[in-house]
Amino acid sequence: MNEQQKRIIRALQAGLPISLEPYKEVAAGIGITEEELLEQIGQWKADGTIRRLGAILRHHDAGYSTNAMGVWNVPDDQVESFGAEASALPQVSHCYQRPRFADFRYNLYTMIHGKTRAECEEVARRISEQNGITEYKLLYTTAEFKKSSPVYFAEKPE
Repeated sequence: MNEQQKRIIRALQAGLPISLEPYKEVAAGIGITEEELLEQIGQWKADGTIRRLGAILRHHDAGYSTNAMGVWNVPDDQVESFGAEASALPQVSHCYQRPRFADFRYNLYTMIHGKTRAECEEVARRISEQNGITEYKLLYTTAEFKKSSPVYFAEKPE
């Protein structure tokens, strides 16, 4: 990546400003035009460097104080359909397939957010009923030690 591309990434990874013209503000902050910024983002989307650009809601600030990692034992031939259905729910922010282990047979993980445990349990029940997958557990967060977006290019020290 060239230096301009790295400047764009540094600016975007810091988050978009709350503004009527956030891309214009980001572009001005790094000394390019809004059109140049949007063109670069479009190129990255076209070549697969990025899949999407979206907002991250701080769920605790929005009143969603409970979250649970749903771990599911999904037959391998159902992983794609299960993942598509579970990830379509607005209460599910993440949905991943991971390898099974001898002592932990779960292979699909969903992060479910709710205002209460009962809401998380209802979402999990709905996922279970939609897919016929009944072997799952909900692992609730008990403490959060770090939560941040990845930083790909740190600011250069002055």
